[in-house]
Amino acid sequence: MNKIHAGIRRFQDEVFPAQRDRFQSLAGGQKPELLLVTCSDSRIDPGLLTQTGPGDIFVIRNAGNLVPPHGEGSGAEEATVQYGIEALGIRHIAVCGHAHCGAMAALREPGTAAGLPAVRAWLEHARHALDRKVELGEIDDPLLETVAANVLTQLDHLRTYPSVRAAQARGELTLHAWVYDFVTGGLLVGEANGRFRPLVDVAEQAA
Repeated sequence: MNKIHAGIRRFQDEVFPAQRDRFQSLAGGQKPELLLVTCSDSRIDPGLLTQTGPGDIFVIRNAGNLVPPHGEGSGAEEATVQYGIEALGIRHIAVCGHAHCGAMAALREPGTAAGLPAVRAWLEHARHALDRKVELGEIDDPLLETVAANVLTQLDHLRTYPSVRAAQARGELTLHAWVYDFVTGGLLVGEANGRFRPLVDVAEQAA
């Protein structure tokens, strides 16, 4: 914990004073544009990836970036989504999977999680990803294909939420499928047909 404590002290002594005005302004409320659903994996840093700071993105993190369908699970994910849409006015939700995901590896090889019953039960919310086909262009990586298929599966689950359906019907919410490779810094963006393309290509086409 020495490294963690030293980091907190550095934040208090150097980082916070330099951004004091920003933090004080956040006391009046938050207005994030994006709700990001991503993995708990310690190698994933949402703020670093998106180059955002406090107040910019609303985040759900759990093993495998899963979103149980409406009426299933503990309700924690659905409550967060509902609050983000209805209380904060969020207009974009991105589900972001990542390369080398241990949760998706365990989904593919259940025996690796034999001693982790809670993990195995949780991963049932990703089971349909194993039957889903995706296209990653020139990338040949079976695990990454499962990661991408899972992202699309979780977006399907999000669409079962009344708050999501209502916001989409009003034209006030857009869903995004992302796959992040922390080794290369690359980000793939998914489409409804299961095709994933590099963000840079999608951005250039939209320009």
